[in-house]
Amino acid sequence: MPHADHRTVDFFAREALPAPRTTPAEAELLAARHLGTAARAEALGSQQDANFLLRDGDGTALAVLKVANPAFGEAEVEAQDAAADLVAAAHPGLRVATVLRRPDGTPRRAVVESGSGPAVARLLRHLPGGTLSGRRHLSPGTVAATGAVAARVSTALRDFRHPGLERVLQWDLRHADRVVERLAGHVTEPERRAAVLAATAGAWSRVQEVAAALPVQAVHLDLTDDNLVRRPDSPLPVPDGVIDFGDLTASWAVSELAVTLSSLLHHDGMEPHHVLPAVRAFHALRPLSAEEAAALWPLVVLRAAGLVVSGRQQAAVDADNAYATGALEREWRIFEQATRLPLPVMTHLVADAAGYAAPPTAAAPPAHPLLRGLAPDRFALLDLATESDAMDGGAWLGADSPHTGTTHTDSPHAGTTHTGVERRAAAAVLAGGAAVARTPYGRARLSRTPVLSAVSPATVATGVDLWPGEELPAQAPGAALVLTAAPGLLELAYDGRVLVLEFDAATRPSVPVGAELRGGEELVRLPAGAPARLALRAADGPTVPALVRPEYAAGWLPLTADPAPLLGLDATAAATATARTERADLLARRAAVFATVQEHYYAEPPRIERGWRHHLVSTDGRAYLDIVNNVTPLGHAHPSVERAVARQLRRLNTNSRFHYASVVEFTERLAALLPDPLDTVFLVNSGSEAVDLGLRLAAGASGRPDVVAVREAYHGWTYASDAVSTSLQDNPNALATRPGWVHTVDSPNPYRGRHRGADAARYAPEAVAVVDALAAAGRPAGAFVSETFYGNAGGVALPDGYLAQVYAAVRRHGGLAVADEVQAGYGRLGEWFWGFEQQRVVPDVVCVAKAMGNGHPLGAVVTTREIAERYRDQGYFFSSTGGSPVSSAVGLAVLDTLRDEDLQGNAVRVGGHLKRRLRALADRYRIVGAVHGSGLYLGLELVRDRATLEPATEETAELCDRMLDLGVVVQPTGDHLNVLKIKPPLCLDTAAADFFADTLDLALAQLGHGA
Repeated sequence: MPHADHRTVDFFAREALPAPRTTPAEAELLAARHLGTAARAEALGSQQDANFLLRDGDGTALAVLKVANPAFGEAEVEAQDAAADLVAAAHPGLRVATVLRRPDGTPRRAVVESGSGPAVARLLRHLPGGTLSGRRHLSPGTVAATGAVAARVSTALRDFRHPGLERVLQWDLRHADRVVERLAGHVTEPERRAAVLAATAGAWSRVQEVAAALPVQAVHLDLTDDNLVRRPDSPLPVPDGVIDFGDLTASWAVSELAVTLSSLLHHDGMEPHHVLPAVRAFHALRPLSAEEAAALWPLVVLRAAGLVVSGRQQAAVDADNAYATGALEREWRIFEQATRLPLPVMTHLVADAAGYAAPPTAAAPPAHPLLRGLAPDRFALLDLATESDAMDGGAWLGADSPHTGTTHTDSPHAGTTHTGVERRAAAAVLAGGAAVARTPYGRARLSRTPVLSAVSPATVATGVDLWPGEELPAQAPGAALVLTAAPGLLELAYDGRVLVLEFDAATRPSVPVGAELRGGEELVRLPAGAPARLALRAADGPTVPALVRPEYAAGWLPLTADPAPLLGLDATAAATATARTERADLLARRAAVFATVQEHYYAEPPRIERGWRHHLVSTDGRAYLDIVNNVTPLGHAHPSVERAVARQLRRLNTNSRFHYASVVEFTERLAALLPDPLDTVFLVNSGSEAVDLGLRLAAGASGRPDVVAVREAYHGWTYASDAVSTSLQDNPNALATRPGWVHTVDSPNPYRGRHRGADAARYAPEAVAVVDALAAAGRPAGAFVSETFYGNAGGVALPDGYLAQVYAAVRRHGGLAVADEVQAGYGRLGEWFWGFEQQRVVPDVVCVAKAMGNGHPLGAVVTTREIAERYRDQGYFFSSTGGSPVSSAVGLAVLDTLRDEDLQGNAVRVGGHLKRRLRALADRYRIVGAVHGSGLYLGLELVRDRATLEPATEETAELCDRMLDLGVVVQPTGDHLNVLKIKPPLCLDTAAADFFADTLDLALAQLGHGA
């Protein structure tokens, strides 16, 4: 059968490349006749080739049959197979769809009649696992892995040479301008066609500026989500395989990464900044030059434009190609995301990710200060950052400040309407005698932060806001040309940039459009009390919003300059580093001095410097819903606690050996919350100390050192509390390293324990048997210790009657019942103030902490007078700050607020509502195995199989990361880290509970967990 051996394709000579018309039956025939494989063929999608998965009689995948487009010559196919072999040899850990070979080593390849003319058919290795195709959101780890795969392929192909590379493909970005021009007519919607043509022209111009410096090499050129194969043994989509070398050619090396990045943009929830982990991963393995970094995003835009026009053309010439027609909206989504931000913004953002961040710039000191006659010492800094004292007490959420949802639409004038907290803070500064209050450039403002928003708000200032305390004349700082002169707005061409001055809309400038100004000429008189804004932007750049989102600040700020020197002031030093760099530097400093065993949440944690009620706030000005902080039941920064601490610190803080009223009042109040005969209180600093002391009390009172503890529980880090902690997540060797005096019983988990459902009633008799056996062996337990509501498992209620039976057994042999209420107590359960009330028992010793101090270190042990007095047999007890005047004042303030704000009742109401919302999710997502808990002590357990209860550990971690990106702080718990611990401040309201449930719903859907 004739076939031009050394022919290579030229797209511009053929233009239309419909896929071969090969049916599955025909594929089976040619596989058997020409390639020696009898199999059943299943059609796979392809843009321009025909692909089939071949299976044997029992359904086992044997190979992929690829029938190349008849336009492609043998030399091209040989090059593809050779390149695949090369990549596989260079990176053994990377699975590659190489050509299968006969026993004599020759490739299983043949020229066949395809129905569309002679074509090269061959058998390729089938890679199990599936591709990254689909809408599923891709986590930062997956995105980074795609960049790493692209880098490995790029390095392997760097020196590859072959005649089959000399092709002219429509996918080669060196021809992108011609491809778009030729095919744009297939985009029939005028607005879309115009957008594609305009984006192509802009991107092509940018690429041409550096094209001469871009290295050319062999490139796969199709390392997309369709051609990156998931690791088959990974529950998460982690690519470790590469298929389809059909677009192999010689082109700009950086095109390899551009193609990969573009393919990620259509996935659910993906924005342009989400692909940056791939840039960093690629750069770490195959460093990008500065010119390649500058070309990368323009090439992403060109790839996106090429996809749109090529997809439309392919659908027109190959209407029966479901793969091509089904990709049209996905390709448009890629284009929309690629062009979502101005090209210079993304170019700078990529440069920052690759370590080529543009140095910060500032205006040169002018001949004439912009505000005439105003010395530098007449200015006062107006600090609106997260750390600012002006933001205390929730001031940033005043009645006229943003509350919920996003507040930014990328409008150039977004952020010029000032909030109440800004006006009040400016007035306070001016009242101190300053002539002008001014904000810093390049810093995030908390005053623009909404709560309960799944999208980060625009908070980073690209200019300086001014609040004049008196009328001030503004003058030209030097020679300038008036570009815009309108009420409320002046724009000048000045010193190679555009100077923007915004002011009260009722105020008119003193100069007309087109006026050529000398330095010192009056521009406008700024009225007293009316805010103004001063900014500088690049003359050839896009219009810059007043505020930009932190994720994109590294892209926007290089298009601006700090205007402070125009006022006679120094440039803002803090603006020299991006927020991401600052966070990384602080983490590095932490790692250098802070023991690493003291871990932190998240791989790249936000820097949290403020809390208010059930919100945590980062230095980027992002508010996160706090779902994990059971340490602060009243909510963060509660005024009653703050006032109590400040008042007491002004008066006295010492230790409890001194005689003062607050320690008496607090311990009376605490003891009154417990049933008789629990009437005597010890005060300590933490839950670990409380459990440690509780065990010592039990040992002293019973005269027996042995303790029975529940497996999979956590009680603390001190010697004794750690000894009875058997959580494998906190200590993988917990069970093997217990001291001889600790004896454990089964975790009484009715959901995933040994006995489930109704069979959970067996846990108590079995635990009683252990207690009895110890006594029979001459080692009766001095104590039984357990949480009263199973916290480490995710807020799982103990089986009914469990504690009653076990307490009775241990007491029968002379031991004591020690209740760990560190997490469950203080009203969190809603219906019960103490967890032991749910079990209808009264312990001998109760250990309390966390909630007691609302973040202040405060713990307690409450027991009977008789047991407390037996402690004297071991010596005396003293805690320097346990029960100090400040700690006692805090404890009283917490109890007052729990009562006055009915936070236990709120746990009933909001917790019940939230639990109903979470249970509804279980009907929609099979990964939700159970909803545990009571009140605002809940757990959402995630499983891969509801029958086997295989824990979804990796999926839970990925979900927590996605929730953070969507504005929620939630973390996993349990021995398998597959339970979302839901223990927010007790002030959580219904709006916040709904936001959490809605966001969880969104994240589960985006991560592909739908039923």
